Amino acid sequence: MSITERADDFKTRRQHLEKMSDEELHTYFWTLVNQIVQPLVEEAKTHTSPSIERSVLLRMGFSSLEAKSIVNTMLEKGILGHGAGNLILRLARKKGIAVREAGLALMDGKYWEEVAG
Repeated sequence: MSITERADDFKTRRQHLEKMSDEELHTYFWTLVNQIVQPLVEEAKTHTSPSIERSVLLRMGFSSLEAKSIVNTMLEKGILGHGAGNLILRLARKKGIAVREAGLALMDGKYWEEVAG
């Protein structure tokens, strides 16, 4: 197996960046990041699973048992596709309460009509 040396074309490839300020480079960087991530975001909007949603809730500070209970109820109600974390976050904002408090309230049977509506 032979290795062919790659031509050093860095100076050519970076020409369009040379005259950009730090702020312009920063903006350009985030534009490229958004272009890369956008297909993943679109995919996530239509493809989820209970395990993914439980994982989201774990990262939001819920215990594994709490996450399982919330996700299972959302699955039963047919609203899991909206995203468990998203629904809890929206409820918390609407009620002016902490995210954890909103999730625990759902576990207690409160606010489901608002979340499912």
